[in-house]
Amino acid sequence: MMNFSICFVNFLLLMFISLTCFFTSLYFILNDLVYFIEWDLLTINTSSIVMTFLFDWMSLMFMSFVLFISSLVIFYSKEYMSEDININRFILLVVMFVFSMMMLIISPNLISILLGWDGLGLVSYCLVIYFQNIKSYNAGMLTALSNRIGDVALLIAISWMLNYGSWNYVFYIDLMKNDFSMCLIGVLVMIAAMTKSAQIPFSSWLPAAMAAPTPVSALVHSSTLVTAGVYLLIRFNILFVDSWMGSFLLLIGGLTMFMAGIAANFEFDLKKIIALSTLSQLGLMMSILAMGFPKLAFFHLLTHALFKALLFMCAGAVIHNMKNSQDIRDMGGLTFFMPFTTSCLNIANLALCGMPFLAGFYSKDLILEVVLLSNLNLFSFFLYFFSTGLTVCYSFRLSYYSLTGDFNQSALNCMNDESWTMSKSMTGLLIFAVLGGAMLNWVIFSSNYIICIPPSLKYLTLVVCLIGGFMGYIISNVSLYFFNKSLNFYLFSFLNMSMWFMPILSTLGIVKFPLILGFKSMKSFDHGWSEYFGGQNFYFIIKNFSSLNQFLQNNNLKIYMMLFVFWTLILVSLMFN
Repeated sequence: MMNFSICFVNFLLLMFISLTCFFTSLYFILNDLVYFIEWDLLTINTSSIVMTFLFDWMSLMFMSFVLFISSLVIFYSKEYMSEDININRFILLVVMFVFSMMMLIISPNLISILLGWDGLGLVSYCLVIYFQNIKSYNAGMLTALSNRIGDVALLIAISWMLNYGSWNYVFYIDLMKNDFSMCLIGVLVMIAAMTKSAQIPFSSWLPAAMAAPTPVSALVHSSTLVTAGVYLLIRFNILFVDSWMGSFLLLIGGLTMFMAGIAANFEFDLKKIIALSTLSQLGLMMSILAMGFPKLAFFHLLTHALFKALLFMCAGAVIHNMKNSQDIRDMGGLTFFMPFTTSCLNIANLALCGMPFLAGFYSKDLILEVVLLSNLNLFSFFLYFFSTGLTVCYSFRLSYYSLTGDFNQSALNCMNDESWTMSKSMTGLLIFAVLGGAMLNWVIFSSNYIICIPPSLKYLTLVVCLIGGFMGYIISNVSLYFFNKSLNFYLFSFLNMSMWFMPILSTLGIVKFPLILGFKSMKSFDHGWSEYFGGQNFYFIIKNFSSLNQFLQNNNLKIYMMLFVFWTLILVSLMFN
């Protein structure tokens, strides 16, 4: 009863704050308001410590979505984590996670951003290792250390911002753009965002973080941890327009999108497929942001949060009923056992693919049409559209394996949709996964985008999606029985399934080369010749002289007689020689 009350109270509180933030953001949009609030924490003589908060339509709307999704995730956790004796601790960790994200969203100051940034990193580590096994510990360590690179970049950016006399970056963005020496801050912030949003070469931690409980995955991969980097770059977006940093970010985002799309088509773990899909969408957001469309990136960020949280919740319900099996080859015919969950899963999948008039369509289709209209190089153009086809391909593959065919587990496995609490949580997100795109389109853009392109290009997005869906069906159905040649090309399959060897390079690459080199240098130098000719040998010489001096200071007659005889013999021998 206590567990239920904590979950329910947190759910109601977060939902209330979410609705308040959403309606306030509408008011801010209509009246074009921005509030910059300073809270004077401590003043000593002329020095003061001031906490600053930035409230505009973007921060309030993002906060409302984060709080809405986290409230439903906490409500969902009440049943999903019901067998956990430490569920109160779990709920408090989730609330701390959400609080860290709030701190990051409303901060116009690099110091307070670091508080939220490091809070996300620390609490995400605690949540990833929540199940306390070797796999979770390794995944948590990989997550923490990868994000630590971004933390260091942010700390260097904070120290470099001392050149301006303040850490409130919102006042200095234009100056940074025009000052070449201050581009360093843009580079450092970009590196930090790339680590948090898992862009190449920091992508390996994101699928590994699937070791966390599914409610955490639903929260992390929709609106919190991985979106923090994209949100930070949206705030710094002026630095990337018509600059080499924007071109670099466009390339990295496109390659991440492409790599994640290919890897998802080779993966069989249900949660990892959805995680790689998140990685693909993050690459899409990064690349459209690099092209100079921050509002479009933010629009896709919000619509993606809705259907991705729903997708993870459906995956959690399926895994729960499958006795914790995550292999999609064990699934099949779920429509007969779990009609409501599979309906939600299908709708979320179609929204991810950009099915017309679902949430993902409004943002994704608009992004691709803007790409068609832009003066973009052929390679980036290929990455955009081929990755879109791959998205539809792995979505259809997931639907084929899980929803059609025969059930592949034991007949005694009782599966049903009677998890009312989880179903209610999914229903809340289902409504917004269908209506959220149109609603946000009306709210965010003051006027419609007018994109005039030839019909052949207009239909290109639809054709790419249809071809991708057909290929997903062919790969799943036909090759499963007749043309399954992946084992004949084992290295090629392993290359794509392992995200271009990135997890190996991120773990064994660090252990095998730098750490072993460091050990050998320590053994050869610090514990070897350097030790002999350095401080340790000097210490032994001083110690021996000190012992001798102490021996001589004992004022023993025998010592002086012995020394007298010794020096006499030496003098005599010298005289006779």
